[in-house]
This record gives sequence, C-alpha cells and structure tokens, in this order.
Amino acid sequence: MSKGPGKNFRKGITLIQLMEMFPDEDSAVKWFESIQWGDDRCCGHCGSVSTKPVPGRKPMPYWCQDCRSYFSVRTGTTLQNSRVPLRKWAIAIYLYVTSLKGISSMKLHRDIGVTQKTAWYMLHRLREAWGEAGLNEFVGPVEVDETYMGGKRKNMPKSKRKELDGRGVSGKTAVVGIKDRKSNRVVAKVVKTTDKESLQGFIGDHVSAGSTVYTDEHRSYLGMVDFKHESVKHSVGEYVRDQAHTNGIESFWSLLKRAHTGTFHKMSEKHLQRYVVEFYGRHGVRSADTKTQMMNVVSAMVGKRLAYRDLIA
Repeated sequence: MSKGPGKNFRKGITLIQLMEMFPDEDSAVKWFESIQWGDDRCCGHCGSVSTKPVPGRKPMPYWCQDCRSYFSVRTGTTLQNSRVPLRKWAIAIYLYVTSLKGISSMKLHRDIGVTQKTAWYMLHRLREAWGEAGLNEFVGPVEVDETYMGGKRKNMPKSKRKELDGRGVSGKTAVVGIKDRKSNRVVAKVVKTTDKESLQGFIGDHVSAGSTVYTDEHRSYLGMVDFKHESVKHSVGEYVRDQAHTNGIESFWSLLKRAHTGTFHKMSEKHLQRYVVEFYGRHGVRSADTKTQMMNVVSAMVGKRLAYRDLIA
C-alpha cells in the first residue's frame, strides 16, 4: 500500500472510528473524565481529591467533601455551564482539530445539530482553551513578519470606502508573527501599530536573547541589540539569501488568509486574535496524531472560562 501525500505518518481517525469512540453520551463523559482526571477525580471548584459519586444526580454527579459542592467534569473548564451534550463536544473537537482551514459556525451547527449561535460560542470556547498552552520561549533561528487582515476595499460599500484614508493597508488590522525553525512552532499577535516598540517588544517576549532573527527590510526591525539580525530586501526582489528568508512565516499567513476567504469570510477585529490563536495552535501540533490533538484540547480546557457576556462585550 503506497503512502499518501503530506504528513502520512500521522495516525488519523475516520468518521466511522469517531462514532465507535463515542456511541453514546456515557462514552463521551468517560473520555473527558479520563483525560482531565485520570485515576484521581478532583473537584473543579477547589481541586480536592476527597470526592465521591452521587448516583442519580445529574448534571452534577459528584460531591466534594472539602468545599462541600457538587461538580462534574465540566466544572472549572471552558465547558462550564454548557448544556451541549459532551458527545457533541467531542465531535466538535474532532472537527476543530482536523479542519486545516477551520470550520465555520454554520457548518458546525449543521454537522452536530445545534443552533448557529451555540456553534459560534462553542468554537470560541475551543479557541480560548487552545491559547498559548505549552508555548515556550523560542531559541531560534526564527522568522518574523507582519501581515494585514481585512476585506478588499473593492468589496466594501461606497460609504465604507469613503471612511478610509490612504491606500493599501488602510482600514486593515496588523498581525505580527514569529516562526521558530527549530521547533516549527508559530506565535502571532494582533497589534495596533507596526512601530519599532510593538514589533521588537513582541520579539523580546517570545525569543531568547542571542537568537538569530530573520526579517524583511521593515524599518521597525532595525537596531535589535539583543539578537543576531539578518534581513532580506523584498523591495528589490531579494527573497532568499543563504539562510535569510521569511518563507516559513509567510506560508502561515497564506493559510490564515485562505481560511479568511474560504471558510470564515469575515474575521472581525474584535475577535481576530482568537482566530489567530486557533491557527498557530493547530500549526504547532499538526504532526501529532488526531487523537493526541483532541486530548490536548481537552487538557487545555482546565482552569479556563469564557462567559458569553464577556465574549460579546
């Protein structure tokens, strides 16, 4: 049997296998509990392991003897207060980690049978869990670049176009990103401006001092004293010079923009950072098996909350 294209070494999960993993709600509950608790069930309120089951009491089937509270596997996670069955959550997580260009709330609502509003909230909860879990400081060499997200001006209504000053990036949102060549991981952040303080401050927050940093000729990268800096001059057609290039981080931008155009169609500035987190999080674990990716998302849910009122505030 010949190998398939791409990362054929990854062990995936077919839809048939997914349904066999989660034939009913009880199987999904046990799966979430096994990942979050292992052999030591603990209270989501206080972390105590002095707990006991309370038969017949749902949706809070456990009792903590220390803080004297009922709890479930959802307590103290991004799933807290969610009424969506855990079986649907498990399927949503599968779709979330396997959709390289993302999954829209419209598709998720059709696939698992929830409202579009619920699907939208579910996806943002998953993005909240993804966060920067396990993202250590990069040791380099790294590639740094910035891009701009937003709709094409020609597609905007005339009233909107009149509000924009200047040309090109006017009216768009800047995002700066770093790709570590050693670990192949990416981190990115929405920034209000691409000045020296913002870009070099972001590099300093995520890259070890003394590392080699490759950029283009943007003036804001000049004068980095804590790093070995090399740049390529895109303005004169120079894109690669020995090891100096930004092709890796630009490839990440390409995937993010294809998702913007083909899947989400609109990423509001308000929530753009959440989408950016989703894509650099997925990029960092794309070599792992599908089951491992799903388990990583569930593990990252612990200790994080995202209330709907905060999401839409």
